[in-house]
Amino acid sequence: MIPSERKPRVILRLTRCLLAGLLLGLTCASALAAAEFRAASAKADITPQESFDLWGYADRSGPSTGTRDPLFGKALLLDDGTHRLALVTLDLGRTFGVESMDVVRRRVRGSAGVEQVFFFASHTHSGPFINDTYPKGKRPAWEERALDRIAAAIEQASARLQPAKLGVGEGDALIGHNRRFVRPDGTVKMLWRNATKTPTHPVDSRVGILRVDGGDGRTLAVLVNYACHPVVFGPDNLKYSADYPSAMAGVVEPAFGAGTVCLFLQGAAGDINPYFDKTPLAEDAEKLMQETGRELGREALRVAQSIVPKPPDKPELQFALDLRHFQHRYEPQALLAQLKGQVKPEVIERYRGYLTAPLDCPVTTLLINRQIALVGMPGEPFVEFGLAFRDRSPAAFSLFAGYANGYHGYFPTIRAAVEGGYGAEGLVSRAEVGAGETMLDTALIRVHTMLGQLKPLPQR
Repeated sequence: MIPSERKPRVILRLTRCLLAGLLLGLTCASALAAAEFRAASAKADITPQESFDLWGYADRSGPSTGTRDPLFGKALLLDDGTHRLALVTLDLGRTFGVESMDVVRRRVRGSAGVEQVFFFASHTHSGPFINDTYPKGKRPAWEERALDRIAAAIEQASARLQPAKLGVGEGDALIGHNRRFVRPDGTVKMLWRNATKTPTHPVDSRVGILRVDGGDGRTLAVLVNYACHPVVFGPDNLKYSADYPSAMAGVVEPAFGAGTVCLFLQGAAGDINPYFDKTPLAEDAEKLMQETGRELGREALRVAQSIVPKPPDKPELQFALDLRHFQHRYEPQALLAQLKGQVKPEVIERYRGYLTAPLDCPVTTLLINRQIALVGMPGEPFVEFGLAFRDRSPAAFSLFAGYANGYHGYFPTIRAAVEGGYGAEGLVSRAEVGAGETMLDTALIRVHTMLGQLKPLPQR
C-alpha cells in the first residue's frame, strides 16, 4: 500500500509516464506515417582520357586509340526513410576491385548517408583493363577520376532525393544465342557467331524492367535487365565503347526526356553471345552494334512506357553481401605455366594476381518493399542461373545480375563443367565446380529470410 502522503507524487509520476509514453507512441506513429519511399538518379562520364589496354580479348594488336562512344557510371539512389542504398551500373568489362569500390562506399557513407553501394558491370569488351589490386599509390589516374565522379554522382543524387513511385514489367527480345552447342555425343562445339539466328538452347529472352518515377511525374530511372555479352565489337576495335547497351540507352532515355537515366543490368550472360559476335570493323560493326542495341531498346521502351508506377504502401529496403569462399578448381601456378608461349609475357603478369587471388565471392541480395528481389554473382554465371533464380524466387518480381561487386571468372553449372567448352573449363573457370549453385542457394536463402519465411542464423 502506498502511504497517503506519497500518493500525489506517485500519481503525478505515473501521469507523466503515461503522457510521455503517449507522446512517444504518437511520435513513432507519426514517423511511420511520414516514412516515404524516395529516389534519385545521376550519371557520370568515366571514359579514360588516356590510352589503356582494353578488356576481354587476348589477341588485340595494341591499346586504345580513342573513344567511339562514352563509358558511363550510372547511379540509382533508393531511400526508405531508414536505409539508403545506391545501385551503380558501369560500362566496363568488370567492376572495380574491392579496394576501389570501398573508396566510393566510405566517401558516400560519410557525405551522403549511403549505407551500401552495389556495383554492376555491363561486361563490354571495349572498356579499359581493370586489376583487382594495385601497389600503394599506383591506381591508374583514369580509375581515380572514375571513382571520384561516381561518388560525386551519388552525392548529387542524394541532394535531389524526392518522393518516388515504382513499377515493374517484363518483355521479350532475342538478340543473342547460347554459344555452347552440345552435340548428341555430349561434346561441345563453340558457336561464337550466329548471323543466321539459328535457335539455340538455353537462352533467356526476358527483358526485365524497373521504372522509377518522381513525385512530379517525371521518370527518374529505367533499369533494364537482360542477359547477353556486349561483344558486337571484336578485337580489331581499339576505341572505347559500351557496345550495344549504349545504343539501347539511346532509345530509352530520349523517349522519357531530360533527366531520365537508363541503367543496364547485365544478366547471367556467361554463355550468351550476340548474334553478330565480334564483327570486324570492315563488315560494318558499328551498324550491327546499333541495330542490336536498338532492338533491345525498343522492347525495353515498350515495356517501360506500359508501366504505371505507384508509391509503395510500406517502404522497405533490405540488402546484404554474403561472402562465400571457394577453392581453386585448378592449381593457379599450373595455369600460369600453360600460358607461357601462348601469350605475351606482359599478359601473363597482368593475369598473375587475378589467377592466384583467393576466391572470396560476395553474393549480392536486395529486396525492395518485400516485392522486388535482385541478386547478383561476382563474375560470369551461365544463363541457367538467371533462369533458375526467377523460377525459385519467392518474390513477386525478380532480377538476376552477373558481374556484380567483383569479378571471379566464369561460373558454369555442374552439368556444363562436365560437358566442357569455353567458360566451363580451363583458365577462365577458376572456382571449384558447384560454386555457382552454392551462390544461387545463398541468395535464395537470403531472400526467404528477408521475407520472414526462414529464421536468420544466430550470430557467432
